[in-house]
Amino acid sequence: MNIENNIKTLIVKKPLKLDCGKTINDFPIAYETYGTLNEKKDNAILVFHALTGDQFVAGLNPITNKEGWWSHAVGPNKSIDTNKYFVICSNVIGGCLGSYGPSHKDPTTKKVFGTNFPIITINDMVNAQYNLIDHFGIDKLFSIVGGSMGGMQVLQFISNFPDKAKTVIPIACTSSHSAQNIAFNELGRQAIAADSSWNEGNYNIKDTVPNKGLAVARMAAHITYLSKKGLQEKFGRKLQEREDLKFGFDADFQIESYLRYQGSVFVDRFDANSYLYITRAMDYFDLAKQFDGNLSNAFKKTKAKFFVISFTSDWLYPTQENKDIVIALNSIGVDVGFVEIESDKGHDSFLLDVPDFLSAIKNFLDKSYTAI
Repeated sequence: MNIENNIKTLIVKKPLKLDCGKTINDFPIAYETYGTLNEKKDNAILVFHALTGDQFVAGLNPITNKEGWWSHAVGPNKSIDTNKYFVICSNVIGGCLGSYGPSHKDPTTKKVFGTNFPIITINDMVNAQYNLIDHFGIDKLFSIVGGSMGGMQVLQFISNFPDKAKTVIPIACTSSHSAQNIAFNELGRQAIAADSSWNEGNYNIKDTVPNKGLAVARMAAHITYLSKKGLQEKFGRKLQEREDLKFGFDADFQIESYLRYQGSVFVDRFDANSYLYITRAMDYFDLAKQFDGNLSNAFKKTKAKFFVISFTSDWLYPTQENKDIVIALNSIGVDVGFVEIESDKGHDSFLLDVPDFLSAIKNFLDKSYTAI
């Protein structure tokens, strides 16, 4: 991907000590903005992206030439109205769309990092992104918003910087990765590692890409983003452009063809090593552990207003895991609202055109903004 001329980048000069013990400095954070920062600088919303997202939330992504990953929610007159709010989103460190990651060169060896890039955490991602707030001279964000891994970053951000956001919207997320989710991520990582082109993460040396392994990783993950009911209604046991079984291993069923397509288009826009690093960061996430097992203590210093959102058919980050966050907030008297949205679209509901979800976000933000 030729990304150099199509992205905004902030070079972070000050050192950042990572949770793994290593320190990075003079590193790039790629970002994009939407809307206009007002004179008071009190209309800024920091959006955090999920595992395979990037900084291009809305409009046309100049790298992929596809719609931004949250175009349903962000834009003029939409739920996060860019006529009213100034939206900031950055590519996480460890990513592959401009921010410091395994595809960058090691300043010491002058060689591409590959798997020599330091292991990063959700905490590291958030601490790196905080530099954008300083860059824009924003004293306090109006809101921080994110779904899935983005929701994890939301929780970590308000824990690290309790007075830096007025409102907090974690969506379809969890305060720690379950054994099941770690297992699914490990399946994806092993698929990549089993691809002979991976070359222990040094595939750039041979000018190859572990496309097959990365595609399988994407296929496995994509299943977890959907729901059984949604898959059954959309695909069922329908055959793929044929009237009968072929008695072979081609894609007989539409669902097989769909997954293969999802895998094939993914490899054109994502880096295999970044997939390893980001899934590892998700697996390491355990906010309660950072506070000796007491999740409530992660939020005791903030006066922000929370709005937690889950979906009925999300089995990756089920409603109960979102409710656990609400319970932790309630136990210390934090202002928190909660809604479970009816949807048969699974975990991916937060990325799709689900009217009840989009109106819930819009109502919460607009009412909170009016109260400033």
